[in-house]
Amino acid sequence: MRIDVLTLFPEMFAGPINSSIISRASRKGLVEIRLHNFRAFAKDRHHTVDDTPYGGGAGMVLKPEPIFAAVQYLREKNGPFPLIYLSPKGKVLDQRMVERWSKLDSFALLCGRYEGVDQRVVDSLADEEVSLGDFVLSGGEPAALAVIDAVVRLIPGALGDEESALDESFTGNLLEYPHYTKPRSFMGREVPEVLLSGNHGEIKKWREKSSIEITMKNRKDLLDKKEM
Repeated sequence: MRIDVLTLFPEMFAGPINSSIISRASRKGLVEIRLHNFRAFAKDRHHTVDDTPYGGGAGMVLKPEPIFAAVQYLREKNGPFPLIYLSPKGKVLDQRMVERWSKLDSFALLCGRYEGVDQRVVDSLADEEVSLGDFVLSGGEPAALAVIDAVVRLIPGALGDEESALDESFTGNLLEYPHYTKPRSFMGREVPEVLLSGNHGEIKKWREKSSIEITMKNRKDLLDKKEM
C-alpha cells in the first residue's frame, strides 16, 4: 500500500512513522508513506499557500493552486487514488472507514491548516472529508497520523498477532472487554475469577457481557446503531 500525505509540516510525521507498527510494516514492504509539502508547488517566488478569505473574517485560507498542482503531479506520476481531506467539518472517522481504506492499494491524505482549504479543493479533488471528532485541532497532521496508524495495523502482516485486530473495540459495534495481567492481586483489587478458571466458554460469556456493559456506560450510541 502507498499512502501519500500532503502537508505543510512533514516534520511532524518523522517520529510516529519511524516507530512501532508503522515502522515495522514499512520495513516489511507492506506500506510506503510519502510526505509532500505542497508549498513546493506554489508558483510565486514567496511560495505562498494561503490568503485572506473573501467576504472577510478572521484567519487565513489555504489557496487552491498549490494543492491542485500537487495532486495533479501525484496522479500523473502514480495513477488515480482517493484523496481524503482531514477537516473538523467532515464525517466522523470510524472503524468501517478504516477497514475500507485498508483494502486499497493507495490513497492520499490532505492536511488542512488555518481556517481550512478553499472550498474548490473539497468540491473538485476530495473524495471524502473526514474528522476525528467534535473538536478542533491546529491542523490535519495529528488526524492524518491517527488514520495512518489505524489503517496500517489492519494490513495483513503488520501486527505480530493477526488476531489482535479481530477482537477489538468497534468490531461489531461494541467496545472491547477489560484486560488483566499479572499480578493476580494488586492494591487489593483481584483479577475476576472467571478469567482464572480455564473455562473458555464462561470466559467468552464474561467478555461479551463486559463489552455490552462498557458500551452501555461509555458509548450507548453504538448499541443504538446495532439495533437499527
